[in-house]
Amino acid sequence: MFRFLPLLLGGLMALPLPIQAGQPVKVASLSTVLTDLVKQVGGDRVQVSGLVKPGVDPHDFQPAPDDVKKVAQADLILASGLGMEGYLTKLETSSGGKGQWIEIGNKLNLPKFELEEDGAKVRDPHWFHSITAARQAVDVIREALSKLSPADKDYFTQRATAYQAKLDALEKWAKVQVASLPRDQRKLVTSHDAFQYFAREFGFTIYSIAGVSSQDQPSSKKVADLIRTIQAQKVKAVFFENIENPKVIAELTRETGAKVGGELYADGLGDNDSDASTYEGMIRHNITTVVDALK
Repeated sequence: MFRFLPLLLGGLMALPLPIQAGQPVKVASLSTVLTDLVKQVGGDRVQVSGLVKPGVDPHDFQPAPDDVKKVAQADLILASGLGMEGYLTKLETSSGGKGQWIEIGNKLNLPKFELEEDGAKVRDPHWFHSITAARQAVDVIREALSKLSPADKDYFTQRATAYQAKLDALEKWAKVQVASLPRDQRKLVTSHDAFQYFAREFGFTIYSIAGVSSQDQPSSKKVADLIRTIQAQKVKAVFFENIENPKVIAELTRETGAKVGGELYADGLGDNDSDASTYEGMIRHNITTVVDALK
C-alpha cells in the first residue's frame, strides 16, 4: 500500500491550491481577448500579465524568457485552445510552474468547426467571435478564479454577472445591426478563415483567402478561384485584418471590382488607441464595419 503513497501525494500536490486571503490571483494570459475577460471578472482581485500583446499574431507568437518566468509565477494560465497556441506543451514544460492551465476553447459547449489547412482537417480556434462562446468563457474564468481564491467567490460572481448582462446587451445590439443586412448580402471575404463562429451566429457565408492560421499562404489557384467566386456571388466588399499586409486584398478588388470593406480584428483585440481595445469594442467594430460595407 505504502508504495502508492508517493504517487498519491504527487497527484495532490499537482492540484492548484487556494492562494492566501488578501493576495491577488496571478494570471498569465496568452490571448488578448482572455486578458480582457479575466480583468472584467477579476477586477482588482487579479494581477494579469497579458503575454500576447495587441497587434501580435497569436498563431506566430514565440514566448520570450520573460514570458516563461511570468508563466512560472502564475496561479492561473489562460490560453484560447483548440490549436491556437502550438507552443503550449513546450511552454508548460519549460516554465516548470505549478499554476493551473486552462485552454478555454476546449471547455466550451460549442460546435467544433473542422476546416481545411494544408490538406488536413483542423478545428477552428477563433471561438471568441461567438458572443455565446464569450459568455461560456466568462463562466469558466469565474469558476477558476473562485476555486483559487474562495474568499473572493462572491466578488467574482457579482462581476461576472454584471459583465454577462453587458454581453447580453451586446448580442441584442449585434443582431439588430445584422438584421438590417439582407441575407443574400451576408457574404464575407476575409484574409484568413477566422470567422466561422461569427458566420454561424449571424448567418454569413465565409470565403477566406488563407486557412485557419494567418501564416497559411494561399496558392495562386486559390486566389484565382476566389476571384471567380466573388464575381459569381456578386460580393460587394472584401476585408483585410489588423495584423496583415492586405496585398492579396488589393488584387481581389482590382480583379473583381469589389471594394475594400475595411479592417477586421480576427485574432484578437486592438491596441489601447483603437476602438477594438476591449472584447465588446472588437465585436462592435467588426459588426459595424461588415454591415456598413455590405449594405
